[in-house]
Amino acid sequence: MIRLYLDEDVHKKVALALRLKGYDAVSAHEAGNWGFTDPEQLGYATRDGRAIFTFNSGDFARLHKEYSGKGLHHFGILTAKQVPFSILLVRLTDFLYNNDRKEIMDGLFWI
Repeated sequence: MIRLYLDEDVHKKVALALRLKGYDAVSAHEAGNWGFTDPEQLGYATRDGRAIFTFNSGDFARLHKEYSGKGLHHFGILTAKQVPFSILLVRLTDFLYNNDRKEIMDGLFWI
């Protein structure tokens, strides 16, 4: 099962809704990581064994490339454009249901 960390741009109610559906999800808000830089957010997710979800596609695509270039590993980066809550929840649950933790390791995914 994919364990998910939502960066601070994603409302904490998304993590709550995912947990209500049985997924392991935590937000940066809940973890007390408000104000962390993007590299710090990805570092936290990685240390905690979680994929990260963000709306900050450009910066996290660069971080993904940087990690790959240095031979560093992460548990997956999921990114999307900001869409209404209900659409986002459907896309995230669909992705989490149809993918495996090992399949997304070190990957970058637009959902």
